[in-house]
Amino acid sequence: QVQLVESGGGLVQPGGSLRLSCAASGFTVTDRNYAMSWYRQAPGKERELVAGIESAGGTTNYADSVKGRFSISRDNNKNTVYLQMNSLKPEDTAVYYCNARRGVFIFRDYWGQGTQVTVSS
Repeated sequence: QVQLVESGGGLVQPGGSLRLSCAASGFTVTDRNYAMSWYRQAPGKERELVAGIESAGGTTNYADSVKGRFSISRDNNKNTVYLQMNSLKPEDTAVYYCNARRGVFIFRDYWGQGTQVTVSS
């Protein structure tokens, strides 16, 4: 079955960097039927899309709030998707979730357990 396991969260000072990892199993991250994304949810707020990468061509997209600071990528050999986060701000504090979406018009979402990112001095 599909499983997503995130890692790499932690406490970092403003301006610092972290790299989150999402190890996938039960499918391959290059499978055309899946799209991979990172979401985040801060306390009292709705879950929001941070970054996404298409399986086929590797096209990426980002929320305006993270453009130029975050980068999503994947390692096909390790079947892992990454989120490199630079120039972190306190408002980036949230639980970050890896998402795999199978399908387009009719779809199913798979989620990891989440990893906490705290940006504070």
